[in-house]
Amino acid sequence: MKKTIKRLLLAGISLSTLLLLSGCVRVSNGKPTGTIWNTIGRPMGHLITYFADDLGLGFGLGIILVTVLVRLLILPLGLHQSRSAAYQTAKREHLAPIFEPINKRLKEATTQEEKMAAQTELLAANRENGVSMLGGIGCLPLLIQLPFFSAMYFAARYTPGVLDSDFLWFNLGHRDIPLMIIIAGLYLIQSWMAVQQMPEEQRQQAGMTMYMTPLMMVFFGLAQPSAVVLYWFVGGIFSILQQLITNYLIKPKLKKQVEEEFKQNPPKAPKSAASVRKDVTPKQAEQSQQALTTKNRKRNAGKQKHKK
Repeated sequence: MKKTIKRLLLAGISLSTLLLLSGCVRVSNGKPTGTIWNTIGRPMGHLITYFADDLGLGFGLGIILVTVLVRLLILPLGLHQSRSAAYQTAKREHLAPIFEPINKRLKEATTQEEKMAAQTELLAANRENGVSMLGGIGCLPLLIQLPFFSAMYFAARYTPGVLDSDFLWFNLGHRDIPLMIIIAGLYLIQSWMAVQQMPEEQRQQAGMTMYMTPLMMVFFGLAQPSAVVLYWFVGGIFSILQQLITNYLIKPKLKKQVEEEFKQNPPKAPKSAASVRKDVTPKQAEQSQQALTTKNRKRNAGKQKHKK
């Protein structure tokens, strides 16, 4: 459940940031303007026009080529973000024997005191073993990528001549249902690949979130011309490519790296709050008994003096 909440929270933050950045691009008299458009979007639009008119490739291929260039430019940021998240996942998998009992106590806690004790122990286990509670998903790489996504959207949407052109079987200015179905399929494949790399328990929890991105793409695609959906099509291919690199190149190396790290510096299991209380209680009882014995001795000594 916590993984699901984190994913939903991250998706909400990403969407909110994207909307914020999109707000930096204003559309006035049918033309976009604003900081992001002037610095990033306008050059993208000029490049689309160059491929379409100057090289005679058409606006469809122009959008595809510019999207490929943009995605290649920001691919290292995406891979860095994926690597950070995969590194934390590899750590958690290696530390499963430590975390599973704590999580079990947290789920089975019947009182607020037991729940707080398990949460404190979980935080200590994460801290002592260098595990991030956020899963290693840094916001900075994502925030750097979002302006490019926003600028590319407006370039595909508002570059002069795009919406009047045809590409393959569809018009770039109209909605196309078959293209949206293809887009949904691409993002479903990417989500499925991401879920398959999770442990079985997390895989079951992420079952519903797997369909969230494809459904969102279809929902937003219904209100967009095919030029924008074509840009998302290329983005979907790059998402699958990034997931393949993460699953089959990055993760196996990180797994070996984590095993080597913990071999040199063995994992630390925090002392449970329950065991601490069990260790402390006898000591307190023994001290109380000693104090009571001393008090009784003094009292008896006083009585003997009084008799004399």
